Parts: sequence; structure tokens; C-alpha cells
Amino acid sequence: MSVGSLNFDRRGSGTPLLLVHGLGASWPSWSPILDELARHREVISIDLPGFGETPPLPGEVTIASLTDAVSDFIDSHDLAGIDTVGSSMGARMVLELARRGVGGDTVALDPGGFWSPGELRFFSTALKASLPLVLGLQPVMPALTGNPVGRTALLTQFSAAPWKLPASVALHEMRSFKKATSLRDALNALVDGPLQEGAPAGTTPGRVTIGWGRQDRVTLPKQAARAQAAFPDSELHWFDKCGHFPMWDQPAQTVELILGRTG
Repeated sequence: MSVGSLNFDRRGSGTPLLLVHGLGASWPSWSPILDELARHREVISIDLPGFGETPPLPGEVTIASLTDAVSDFIDSHDLAGIDTVGSSMGARMVLELARRGVGGDTVALDPGGFWSPGELRFFSTALKASLPLVLGLQPVMPALTGNPVGRTALLTQFSAAPWKLPASVALHEMRSFKKATSLRDALNALVDGPLQEGAPAGTTPGRVTIGWGRQDRVTLPKQAARAQAAFPDSELHWFDKCGHFPMWDQPAQTVELILGRTG
């Protein structure tokens, strides 16, 4: 893959803001908040290597190598100091960028990388069990995501109110899992690779904000204390009535947090 060659969407004007999606997703996962963010900022949403329309990495897929690709994108597009927002695996990656001194202000929404050994085993077992089901149901996915009962069955692990999600958002997310060529490699990197390293006080390039859904069933709320301990300068924000994806369950509050803590 050439340096900086990530597929991306760019919209809006103002101070640039980079959005990094989570495992199995792609840039349209941000659609519930994209247009509102773009009213205030120039928003750049990327597809990570092996997800969406971006080809996979030529070498080993690790959190470090995926983060390298984002760092290269920032450099090649003259975006030094850009504020970054990540979700789930992407939230871990923007924290890693901040740890490396890359970017500006950072907002990490329900980041991975802070599990205990037991929590990590549960995460691995649950995700690896659900992936074959999601992939096998692709032929009937439009019907499943098109009604509240189907969305609830598919997305209870990720949303506090999956029946309220727009059918288009749910369908795109399920289709993204099928399309993601690096899905299993990235999942293995999360499960088998090292946990997220922290950044000593005073070493990140900008403010660090960690957002967490109180009903998160993927990265459990108790992990927020570990994330804050690893990033002692960070500010923690709790989303009530919210699962793993605040931009799904609390879109207005998510926009408010991002705009208030970046730029």
C-alpha cells in the first residue's frame, strides 16, 4: 500500500477533524453525526486498511501497523496537528496516536485495549462466535435490519436501544463486516496483541477526552478507570442510556462532546 492511500470522505469546512472507525466498520459508520459535525468543521472520515474501500496492508495486521497507516495518511495529506476522534478499535488507535505525539486534541469513544484477562477472553469468545452468524445471514440481512425486532436481535451487544437505529445504519454496519477483508486479522490483533500503552502526564499533543457508554457490553464501563489511569491527563465523559457506539445511541451528545473538546 502506498503511503497515505486510504479511502476517505471529506466534507464541511473549518478546522480539520479526522474520524477513525472501529472493527468491521467503514467511514459511513459515522453517518448519524457526520452532517452535523460538517456544519462546524472540515470532517475527514477514513476507511482503515482492509475495511471499506481501502485495500489491506501488505504485511502483518496489528494495532501498531494500522495506526502507522493512519499516521502516514496524516503526513501525506499535510494534516499535522489534526484533531482525531475514534470509535472502539479506532478509539484505541487515536489514543495510540496521542501517545506517539501525533495529532491535536483527541476524543476516544469506548476504546478497546483496556480489558482484564477475563474480560478479554469473554470479548474474544463473544465476537468470534457472532461473526460466522453475521456473515452467514448476509442474504437475509435487509429483512432483518429492516424491522425493529431484527435490529434488536443483531445489535443488542452494541447498542442500548438497537430498535431505534435507522435501518440504513444497521444494514450498512452488517454489510461492512462482510466486506472487511482484514476483519479476522484485526480481531486477532486485538485479542492476541499487547494492551494499549499509556502516556505520562504532559506528553500528549493536545487534550484527551475518553467517552464511555454506561451500557457498553463490548468494552465494559469498568475499563474506563484503567483508560484514565493510562492517560492521566484525560477527561472522562459518561453517556447515559448508551451502548458501545455513542454516535448511534446519543448522536447529539456525541457531537456536542466532540465539538466542545476539539478545535
